Amino acid sequence: MNAAFSSAMLWPGVTLIAYLIGREIQRRLRGAPLANPVLIAIALVAGLLLATRTPYAIYFAGAQPIHLLLGPATVALAVPLARNLHHIAKSFSALALALIAGGVTAMGSAVLIVFAFGASHQIGMTIAPKSVTTPIAMGLAQEIGGLPALTTVMVIASGIVAASVGPSLFRLMKISDWRAEGLAAGVAGGGIGSATIAVRNGLAGAFAAVGMGLNGVLTTLLAPLAPLIWK
Repeated sequence: MNAAFSSAMLWPGVTLIAYLIGREIQRRLRGAPLANPVLIAIALVAGLLLATRTPYAIYFAGAQPIHLLLGPATVALAVPLARNLHHIAKSFSALALALIAGGVTAMGSAVLIVFAFGASHQIGMTIAPKSVTTPIAMGLAQEIGGLPALTTVMVIASGIVAASVGPSLFRLMKISDWRAEGLAAGVAGGGIGSATIAVRNGLAGAFAAVGMGLNGVLTTLLAPLAPLIWK
């Protein structure tokens, strides 16, 4: 059994099964947002790694095929975007204002919270780019003095929170516009938030893709200002 769990070839299948279990749990709970398949899969795989005392390096080596699919999966978000370009063109002015408000709030609130709790400057710079996709976030964190590895964790956590809490928050606020919900998911949740909402509605997926892409550009422009403000 130990030899089996030490084999890198085992873990891609384990990851896929964990995600399918998460999907089934969410289906049985009638699409409950908090029953997010990504969150459930992470919990299941992490628990199995701990139970079998399997080093993360072995898991990651085996999960490389899934990791390599991250790029094509992100690019695939362009499909709903292309199908709904006319909706985006009609809403561009409001979209631009919401993007600026959301992007500035996402980065600014993260830095201010870290500062308020007395954490170090390095932690603040690590968390600042948490709401963009992982490659951009890691590059920005390294440039402004953060810890790229920890930034990756924060990006994933932000995406899961946005995907899990977002739908309930919109229902609580009685907002039923897929454009608004999609844009919010893309700006606040990055790739995970965008992919999750794209499954639910194509129009929301299009606005999520726009939000994720443009927020990456906006954060790239704003992030270098963070070290200048917080010295």
